Amino acid sequence: MEDPVEPEHDVAAELVSLRAQLAARDERIDLLLVQIAELTTQVQALVLRLSKDSATSSKPPSSDGPGKRPRGGSSRTRSGRKPGKQPGDPGTALRQVEDPNERISIPAPSACADCDASLIEVPVRAVRRRQVFDLATPPPPQVIEYAADVKCCPGCGKRATGAFPDGVESAAQYGPDITTKVADAVLGHHIPVHRSTLLVMELCGMKVSTGFAAGLRAKAARLLESGFLPAVRALLAGAPVVHADETFTRAAARTVFLHVASTAHLTLMHTGDRSAATIDAGEVLPHLSGVLVRDGYAGYTHLDHVLHAWCGAHLLRDLRGIHEADPHGQLWARAMADALLEANRLAAAAREAGRQELAAEELRTINRLYTGALARSRQDNRAKSTELARHARTLARRFEEHRKVILRFTTDLAVPFTNNQAERDIRPAKVQQRSSGGCWRTLQGLADFAIVQSYLSTATKWGISRYDALKRLFTTGAWIPHALTPDTATA
Repeated sequence: MEDPVEPEHDVAAELVSLRAQLAARDERIDLLLVQIAELTTQVQALVLRLSKDSATSSKPPSSDGPGKRPRGGSSRTRSGRKPGKQPGDPGTALRQVEDPNERISIPAPSACADCDASLIEVPVRAVRRRQVFDLATPPPPQVIEYAADVKCCPGCGKRATGAFPDGVESAAQYGPDITTKVADAVLGHHIPVHRSTLLVMELCGMKVSTGFAAGLRAKAARLLESGFLPAVRALLAGAPVVHADETFTRAAARTVFLHVASTAHLTLMHTGDRSAATIDAGEVLPHLSGVLVRDGYAGYTHLDHVLHAWCGAHLLRDLRGIHEADPHGQLWARAMADALLEANRLAAAAREAGRQELAAEELRTINRLYTGALARSRQDNRAKSTELARHARTLARRFEEHRKVILRFTTDLAVPFTNNQAERDIRPAKVQQRSSGGCWRTLQGLADFAIVQSYLSTATKWGISRYDALKRLFTTGAWIPHALTPDTATA
């Protein structure tokens, strides 16, 4: 028997019902897609904000906190060298000397331990030597008294006194050696004043007052103001490439900035706010005639008489922050980072080969990669109004407007890719700040720190130890560099 045929109106009603269900489902899908887009935008904005650390922005590593580990590794490539001492390096291993201060003979046993045969008449066949290096017990302080005779003139009655040696000014004072040791602990190694006196007492056997140790930084700074500072300012002003940076510190219960201008062999610091006037107050950057390597801080833009070069490490961190917030939607940031790294690789290889400039084909490759990344940035952020897109467009605009400044290291191989030199030179301020309770009590104390650290950093770059530099300062006078590099000084 055949099935009955359904009426046409029932089929039509079912189709209407299905269309209504499909329309409702499509409306729900559209609503969910809008919500997903809104949530994605919010997540990207949150990732952009929360991921800002020293690896993805210009924030200092100290702001990451003690519990935060570095993410994602470094952009540096492997050097190919194995860990430890490199071939050809003399090393610093302890080695025996031929003339020890004392030699203690250890006789062989009088009888054999195995067969009990006598060894008394047996001649010595060889001698095994072992040497122990140690320090002698610190001797008691040596006290030298200077007795100046005083005579009275029989004619006019005026007193005549014998002249004391230079530096002997008080009835009782510390000598140059103990002064240098305390200064090395406080100024050279950033040890707090009280702990430095305890350390010197334990190692040298001489007790010094905390007041004496606390006053050494100001004393050293006054000795450096007239000779060392003007000499370094003049040398830096004539350097072909100078690095500049600034960092915030705490002094007198407020935020103060420490500025540095440096090269591989010179360092000069000064303090103040972050304004252009304070940057000029260092008396170096306004007189430059070469290239200034710096970060993207706008406070340096008034220095229009020099060529500027931006730090590539800062730019890589900014690009990383944009890319990590949306790896699939901000591919341009990865492409631009790859372009900078490839440019750095080509520039480093050219320097290592002793070349003065990159080849025309190498420059074309760099510019092609750079231009391609900028084109991709416009594609990735077209018709987007999210917070991430706004940040990305701002960063891309910076790369487009400051192309020559960013790629300066490719057109002038004397310019490095990063501003690490200035960042290394200014880092001791953070060490001092952490070891001294997080701040300086006075603004003058911070200014004195800047002067003394400039001296010690420069001397270290020239191969002079902090101890020797301080001993010269407190005895014969400050050591002063007379050339941009040790090579030119001896030429």
